[in-house]
Amino acid sequence: MASAQLHIKKDLRGPILDLGGGGEGVIGRIYGRQAVAIDNRQDELDEAPDGPQKFLMDAAELTFADCSFQHVTAFFTLMYMSRAVQALAITQAARVLSPGGSLQIWDAQIASAYPEPFLIDVDVDAAGTAVHPTYGILKEDAAQDSQCMLQLCQTAGLELVAREDHDGWFYLRFLKK
Repeated sequence: MASAQLHIKKDLRGPILDLGGGGEGVIGRIYGRQAVAIDNRQDELDEAPDGPQKFLMDAAELTFADCSFQHVTAFFTLMYMSRAVQALAITQAARVLSPGGSLQIWDAQIASAYPEPFLIDVDVDAAGTAVHPTYGILKEDAAQDSQCMLQLCQTAGLELVAREDHDGWFYLRFLKK
């Protein structure tokens, strides 16, 4: 099982759209009402802590207006999408970002998730709150890494400003010009 230790500071200003923000709701825990959490599963939204606004919505089909958010976050959520859906979600994220806004991605480096599932145990200091989720998938076409996400984001017109590659996970930050 892969593992990750992350410390996420509360340093974003302006409205935040959190893709896949149900479940543990790490970004929503940090930013509360400043964040809008979307998830395509109602049970995940119901499980998420109170604080952010919550909407049942597919990241590949965002209904928000262009340039609605200063930031978009994706915390261990792209791993659950096919490559085609990842591309649509990133394109939609770029569309709803304001000029100068950022897209931040924390996700897993996955070599294989079949026939054995891929699991990653994540230990998060979420601006002083400890959260310990385990994320996992079992699917044949699950392979992903920071390079494939970099290509999808650059194709969507976003500029890379920060990159961290770790054993089992990565962090990417992009700006919209």
